[in-house]
Amino acid sequence: MNIAVSHPKKICNGSLKITGSKSESNRLLLLQALMSSFSIENCSNSDDSLFMKKALDSQALEVDIHHAGTAMRFLTAYFSIQDGRETVLTGSSRMQERPIKLLVDALQQLGAEITYEKKEGYPPIRIKGRVLTKNKVSLPANVSSQYISALMLIGPFLPNGLFIDLIGEITSIPYIKMTQSLLERVGINVLFEGNSIHLKPASKRDNQLQTVESDWSSASYFFSVIALSNNGTLRLKSYREDSLQGDASLIAIYNELGVNSYFDPDNTLVLTKSASFVLPKTITLDLTKSPDIAQTIAVSCYGLGVGCYLTGLHTLKIKETDRLHALDVELKKLGASISVTDHSLSLEPGGDFHENCVIPTYKDHRMAMAFAPLALKVPLIIEAADVVSKSYPDFWNDFKKIGFHLEKDI
Repeated sequence: MNIAVSHPKKICNGSLKITGSKSESNRLLLLQALMSSFSIENCSNSDDSLFMKKALDSQALEVDIHHAGTAMRFLTAYFSIQDGRETVLTGSSRMQERPIKLLVDALQQLGAEITYEKKEGYPPIRIKGRVLTKNKVSLPANVSSQYISALMLIGPFLPNGLFIDLIGEITSIPYIKMTQSLLERVGINVLFEGNSIHLKPASKRDNQLQTVESDWSSASYFFSVIALSNNGTLRLKSYREDSLQGDASLIAIYNELGVNSYFDPDNTLVLTKSASFVLPKTITLDLTKSPDIAQTIAVSCYGLGVGCYLTGLHTLKIKETDRLHALDVELKKLGASISVTDHSLSLEPGGDFHENCVIPTYKDHRMAMAFAPLALKVPLIIEAADVVSKSYPDFWNDFKKIGFHLEKDI
């Protein structure tokens, strides 16, 4: 499905309830499967979380998680401790190009039995679940936080708990802290000091309700909308000022781009356009702790004529697509002066807008959603627009609610 996107009024007002955080939901779903002691409210309705839940409920030999990267990492650890169960964990063709070796190596240190079905270091993998009695593991600290979180989530369910030693500089602290906080919320003791994480064996806990905060990565597109609009106020429900999500850094980042934000007493995040705001010529950001919002920021800056230099983007090359390459190609098509390396993006201020450009999504949900707000500046066409279901199935409906004009299947 292709969608032509435009916004005739360029003023955006409305109130939205965005689906629960995919990151929080997937962590809680795995803990729920291991503990059976709590229920989940406002769970994400994203494809990734639906595939995660389906996999946890499955008794089949082969479990296919399609494009769900978080599920691949978390389930690799989960199935490793399912004593007596054999599982072949696989995914889409792109998933089979995304590395899993560092996590597999770490689990094998603990005694897990995991082999590769095709290419060494990549899915699909065959896992023979067993009781893992070893309780010490080490791995590089600069790896994807999902590897570290996967180990943290199963650690309390090993008979002797788990000590994790992270070697070098930790680059993904917010998501590790999110995992720690969610573990503590369900009654598990976690000690995270320096480069060491200690998880004690879990104890039983009474049934309770865990409420998932709405997704900040998804909120990023509405920060971009307000920044690129002529005026407007958006109210985003179910957000917390004390968020566990690293992408809450959006507040400070978009304040530099003319977006005011505050919280109502009912946990509603309110975004407004700053009056008489003078945009900077360029901004410099280290996005090591929040790389998922890099695409949104780059497109926002281009739409505003603001230059940007973004670093800490090394993980973007192994996402659903090589996101740095995709940004480079598509922003140049629109008229931007941009250059990328393996870990950074540099966008020159100014630039022209080429109308009705066709933006391929590269099978990447964030490409579709990051470019869509640019329709406030110039009409454009998003190819394979239904890819948004991976993280935010209601995205296009929510865009219609705030005045965007969508013409499907053009």
